[in-house]
Amino acid sequence: MIADRQTDRQTDRQTDRQTDRQTDRQTDRQTDRQTDRQTDRQTDRQTDRQTDRQTDRQTDRQTDRQTDRQTDRQTDRQTDRQTDRQTDRQTDRQTDRQTDRQTDRRQTDRQTDRQTDRQTDRQTLYLTCTKYIVNITCGWY
Repeated sequence: MIADRQTDRQTDRQTDRQTDRQTDRQTDRQTDRQTDRQTDRQTDRQTDRQTDRQTDRQTDRQTDRQTDRQTDRQTDRQTDRQTDRQTDRQTDRQTDRQTDRQTDRRQTDRQTDRQTDRQTDRQTLYLTCTKYIVNITCGWY
């Protein structure tokens, strides 16, 4: 009977130890799994956030570059158009001035030529008349 009690106690102790070990192992496994899952989730979230940020930055940079290029092109085109218009206007004005000057010179030249012709005609007429008068008066003809 005493031996039975000792055997029972030893058996109970062994059973308790085994049960405790199994429970500890299961608890450890569950804790490890949960910790691993949480760590994985956190890592995934952080990685996702970083990837999202990088992607956003790259997209923003590309968009900014494209926008800058387009804006530069548009500005260049507008500037070119304005410059062309101004140059055209200036050229037109200069051409108009030159044409006006030439026209004025021609008109002035024509007027001068007419006046000179009139004066020459008058002088010729005067000389011719004077010659006839002298001839008639002197009886030379």
